[in-house]
Amino acid sequence: MARILITGANGFTGRHLLDRLARDGHELHGLFHVAPAESLAPLHAAHIGDLRDLPSIAAAIAQVKPDLVVHLAAIAFVAHGDPAELYSTNILGTRNLLQALATAPKQPQAVLLASSANVYGNRREGVLREDMAPAPANDYGLTKLACEQLAQLYADRLPIITVRPFNYTGCGQAEQFIIPKIIAHARARAPVIELGNIDVARDFSDVRTVVDCYTRLLAMPSAVGGLFNVCSGEARSLAEVIAMVETASGHRLEVRVNPAFVRSDEVKSLCGSRAKLEGVIGPLAMPPFEDTIAWMLDD
Repeated sequence: MARILITGANGFTGRHLLDRLARDGHELHGLFHVAPAESLAPLHAAHIGDLRDLPSIAAAIAQVKPDLVVHLAAIAFVAHGDPAELYSTNILGTRNLLQALATAPKQPQAVLLASSANVYGNRREGVLREDMAPAPANDYGLTKLACEQLAQLYADRLPIITVRPFNYTGCGQAEQFIIPKIIAHARARAPVIELGNIDVARDFSDVRTVVDCYTRLLAMPSAVGGLFNVCSGEARSLAEVIAMVETASGHRLEVRVNPAFVRSDEVKSLCGSRAKLEGVIGPLAMPPFEDTIAWMLDD
């Protein structure tokens, strides 16, 4: 049993990760900017600290003395309207966490840092691999690339594992994200849905697969120092996803393109290679995406 500290434990990914780690019998600690509004049953304890305030983060880490750390806390919505908040939370927050861990009396065995496939930007040729040069096309991608560079700065002091998750979804994801929005409209039997460009293609995974990958990476000493795509290896257009939802729900949606939802910096296609990841942790437990859609519709 390990003592694990998770930032962003009350977020979409964090809640699924808590459930997975709890089944494995670990002692789980969450780090929160403010106390969570509801109880998170798998947590051993909740700790309060602002990632932008180094002393409060250092105090929380000194109290927990974690064996493992998973850093999920970030502003993850690409279209977030406050650049100053986006940069300070994602970059300064990550820097403070790494600094606090690096100077803590007890060093963790592994630190998993969640970056994003948005660092690849608008690259379109073939499948995206970890050795391709990043070229972020939006502020969110820039902040995540900066966090990866911070990980390199601390690589000689901390055992860091960096992951680049591509798009993923599942029960509990906010409706500001595209697939939960489509699911909500289908469940409500809404006649019309307003979307942006539905011809963009994304590499969609199930959140349960993503947290399984994170858990397995934490258990692999050979993963330390590595950078890994977390992805399905298959790109699907939003038009394909809508068709899947319509088939599973038995409800047809009229799609209207709203120009306000079409971003000028839209990443046209993101599809990743999972070869490096599977080379370390073995084959992924990847359910058919139709099963993910059915799970969300039944929630």
